Amino acid sequence: MLWLHVFLLIGLGSAYKPLSDSFLRAIPSPGDEFAIDNNTGILAPLLIPRVPGTPGQAVAQRHLVDYFKRELPKWTITWQNSSQTTPTSNGKKLPFANLIIRREPPWVQPGQANFLTLVAHYDSKLTPDGFIGATDSAAPCAMIMWAAKVVDGYAQQMYDEMAALGEGGSVEMDMGIQILFLDGEEAFKTWTDTDSLYGSRSLSNFWVNSPNPPSQKFYKYKTPLSQISLFMLLDLLGSSSPSVPSYYTTTHWAYRAFSTVESRMRSLNLLESSNSMQFLPDLNKTMAYGGISDDHLPFILRGVETLHVIPQPFPRVWHTSDDDGAHLDMKVVKDWARIVAGFMLEWLDMMEVWNGDEPEAGGEGAKIMT
Repeated sequence: MLWLHVFLLIGLGSAYKPLSDSFLRAIPSPGDEFAIDNNTGILAPLLIPRVPGTPGQAVAQRHLVDYFKRELPKWTITWQNSSQTTPTSNGKKLPFANLIIRREPPWVQPGQANFLTLVAHYDSKLTPDGFIGATDSAAPCAMIMWAAKVVDGYAQQMYDEMAALGEGGSVEMDMGIQILFLDGEEAFKTWTDTDSLYGSRSLSNFWVNSPNPPSQKFYKYKTPLSQISLFMLLDLLGSSSPSVPSYYTTTHWAYRAFSTVESRMRSLNLLESSNSMQFLPDLNKTMAYGGISDDHLPFILRGVETLHVIPQPFPRVWHTSDDDGAHLDMKVVKDWARIVAGFMLEWLDMMEVWNGDEPEAGGEGAKIMT
């Protein structure tokens, strides 16, 4: 069955079917979608201060929602809202809004699908004044948005083929894609357990206390948390020469798969940054770094498997006024987007629908499948 070996992949961390070279070549470049002066593109509208409860954040929220409504209308969009006081709110509650966007097989019932979950926070810090947070995390949000568009057409083809074969809902696993744009990651004053991660703490608590309806299907996910097959958190990405270690033993196999996608793209000369550079060099898990406080913590503490994609050391611009569009390395930004898209396609087993008819060149001439 189409998804059976993917179940083995997730359950055992065993090897899965890699994308062919021609498929990797067909993953396009974002082109000028990430240009910092392209106000109709993906990234530029996010390069503004986005502090929770401010007009700038409302602009960012509209951009995220409008993009999916316009470009990816088959994805479902929901919000999970909360209100909490902060050390700088003078006792008033600020609104925090997590954006949840999903693409799943059309035949599934609530709680039936498992999700490869791509995550980034879309808020920015209160200080320094005017802080933009290009790497932290406007660019990661844009990377996820772009990768979702690359994957969407292949997902539709897979769902159509499964439906035509009568396999929809009849196999042991139904896989989808889930995107979380989380609010309130940043501390308002000083990073503590209570002054940080406002959105992720709220969402993880909400989901663990939100049982899915009973299902007679093969696998019953008791809560939305248990539907997450991998929580892939992107943060602080977009600066030159990133080096991302493998943080967790239980997901090192996923890190290796992600790193292999990058290595293969470099060997095929599909990436724009120097081929002497490796974003994901920790194949043997020899880079000794402990876990980092970030939006995955409330989820990993509840047993969710996490792949944390955050560089060590942090970018030089971290939490400074220089973390803006002008200090992004645009070749690195575009390469991250393509590597993430490749990993998503491989995880979702899209070789099952690859026919090799898409353009062989991986540059800007390649088209997104629609």
